Amino acid sequence: MTIVPKNYQAALSLYETQKAIGLIKNVFQVKLCAALHLKRVTAPLFVDPATGLNDDLNGVERPVSFDVPAVGGDAQVVHSLAKWKRLALHDYDFYVGNGLVTDMNAIRRDEELDNLHSIYVDQWDWEKVIDRSMRNESYLEDTVRRIVSAICGTLDELQWQFPQLETELCRDVTFLTSQELEDKWPGLSPKERENAFVKEHKTVFIKKIGGKLKSGKPHDGRAPDYDDWDLNGDLLFWHEPLGCALEISSMGIRVDAESLDRQLTEAGCDDRRKLPFHRMLLQNELPLTIGGGIGQSRLCMLLLGKAHIGEVQASLWDSETRRVCKEGNITLL
Repeated sequence: MTIVPKNYQAALSLYETQKAIGLIKNVFQVKLCAALHLKRVTAPLFVDPATGLNDDLNGVERPVSFDVPAVGGDAQVVHSLAKWKRLALHDYDFYVGNGLVTDMNAIRRDEELDNLHSIYVDQWDWEKVIDRSMRNESYLEDTVRRIVSAICGTLDELQWQFPQLETELCRDVTFLTSQELEDKWPGLSPKERENAFVKEHKTVFIKKIGGKLKSGKPHDGRAPDYDDWDLNGDLLFWHEPLGCALEISSMGIRVDAESLDRQLTEAGCDDRRKLPFHRMLLQNELPLTIGGGIGQSRLCMLLLGKAHIGEVQASLWDSETRRVCKEGNITLL
């Protein structure tokens, strides 16, 4: 369902919006690379499903597939590059403390459309080599703070060129676990808990997402074969135009052989052990890494104070969404 803020008026014209989007994407990538010691690389739009490299997200989304007669097989449009990046770090001989970043473009055809969700996904996918001493919550939290600093620094430069923007972000990150969030509001849904907590604290990182909570349900779904569910989380900011928590990044320290073995069994995905990527992980042939995705359109929405993701990206929308947006002074690209 599309929400239209009362008396909504975009701060920037369409021309200014396009100029601002370009500025955000250029400035933020530079700041992110500097903060995390990343190098930009080229990434695939589609992969061979037999490799096990595609991201299964929550395990229910159907990838867009098509046949490729020239190679005698099928291909899948990526859902994300969580696994591909780790293999690339291995193949490209990246060393501890350095990593890669790339533009990831995907089609998620089963996405439910609303102000924050589109079938088109664009994000910065990044991955960094670490050693075993870095596989802890302290290192994860330090990385989150660096990303938040890059986001806030980008806003500073944006508002210097577009002083009419009134976006305010909190630079201090509040950390808590998904279980602590459930304990605080057991009667609310996960999204309701997020909204209540982020409204109060503005910039929040919710840790440990994927495993079952005391309620018997996870806070949110996570594939078992990229993040370590004890060392991951979601970064959220309070988005004033919509009055809700806006998830900007899902990230975490990646599985090692031990956590992958445990999570595959817990998720009922033991059949994946035979796939090439998973065999390499279980045999300790891939580097230990931390990584995540940062939504490009989501970040533009946040910094520009937009009410709908369709204001900062070109996608497909149903007739009812187009009607409601037109009546609410929301211009879809």
